[in-house]
Amino acid sequence: MMFVRDKATKSETDWERVRAFKEGAAIPYEPEDGPYNPNDADAARAWLTQADLTRNGKIVRRGKRGPQKAPTKKLVSLRFSPEVIEHFKATGPGWQTRIDGALLDSIKRGVS
Repeated sequence: MMFVRDKATKSETDWERVRAFKEGAAIPYEPEDGPYNPNDADAARAWLTQADLTRNGKIVRRGKRGPQKAPTKKLVSLRFSPEVIEHFKATGPGWQTRIDGALLDSIKRGVS
């Protein structure tokens, strides 16, 4: 994903500081610069592990699944005939959910 800056927004980047940086050199850091020292890999990793990721103003928890809208399903491995798989895949994304729905409907109707 590429970030496109609004032309009316003035950059806060210290370009002189960026241009002065040499590969392999320690990154100049003062405590008021940010929440962790970028030269300390453990501190950077710890901060990023607990950090929240935001996308379009919505918080997306890093490495965590959001709250369940429905009870959690159980992972199983099943073998279906090729015709069943082709039929449901042909209906587009969400085909596994539709198989689940079809099976639930058959249970409700008493079909075994």
